[in-house]
Amino acid sequence: MKSAYEAGEFNGNVLVSKNDKIIYKASFGFADASKTIQLTDQYRFHLGSITKEFSAAALLQLEEQGKLKLSDPVSKFIPELNDWAHEVTIRNLLQYTSGIPNVNWKSIKNDKDIFNGLMLVDQLSFKPGADYDYNNSNLFLRQFIIERITGVPFKNYVEKFIFQPLAMNSSLMTPLDSEKNVAQGFNNQSVPDRAELPITGGTYTTTFDLLKWAGSLHSDKVVSKNSLYELGQRFNITDSQSALGSAKFENKKLKEHSHDGRAGNFEALLYSDIETKVTIILLSNNYHGKLFEISEAINAILKNEKFKIPQK
Repeated sequence: MKSAYEAGEFNGNVLVSKNDKIIYKASFGFADASKTIQLTDQYRFHLGSITKEFSAAALLQLEEQGKLKLSDPVSKFIPELNDWAHEVTIRNLLQYTSGIPNVNWKSIKNDKDIFNGLMLVDQLSFKPGADYDYNNSNLFLRQFIIERITGVPFKNYVEKFIFQPLAMNSSLMTPLDSEKNVAQGFNNQSVPDRAELPITGGTYTTTFDLLKWAGSLHSDKVVSKNSLYELGQRFNITDSQSALGSAKFENKKLKEHSHDGRAGNFEALLYSDIETKVTIILLSNNYHGKLFEISEAINAILKNEKFKIPQK
């Protein structure tokens, strides 16, 4: 990790757990673009697409409570959308097979703009379930459905039914207030990322809280084994993602869980090998695109195998 940092390939926090014990944790580099504040393990980083796991798990929690079925059409919960909402199911939203085109992000400034953009969609890109398109229209519809069913803002639902029960006390969901220990994303020219728009759903967290999430998810404390299996299902093409990113099962039992995310110059990676009880978490606020290589090197070290230090 020190070599990766010195080579300019990593600025962020790392945590490695084995057999339910943290065996390595460290912080490298800076929390801000001016490079005046050193990172500590208390800093929170944007998870990018790993955030999608929270809305997915929330939907399965609601299914377990009998408040929805994955086969339910979107129109059951948001009837004012156009006719395509009768065809798209919640399962399609989880597997990115809805065919809903992406909204025009250049015109989006808040949640209302996203909803209005979905209201303007008059036809799908393909028949639901027939193809795969990884876009955020699926994600925001998931969040809007959770709000319709529960009657509370999605952010409040996650805080009350996911973060608090799992003691993820450092985790924050956007929009943020003036919070402390939130890392600032910046590029290699030390230019900071633009300020976040007040859009619901992005998650900032620590390596410790993400470890709590992974451990709880894998041990049926968030949803049941059957629900977890459902979350791991994906459209049957190479590189398609499930609601858990990449999840490998054997006889419906989770064996491996890997999910990466990016938001601006934030990048994040969660990797868990369930059989060897190894979890590797890498959170960065300065994008280099090397997290998978670093994770593979750490895994190799744990297996006493040869490893490569990522290079430019």
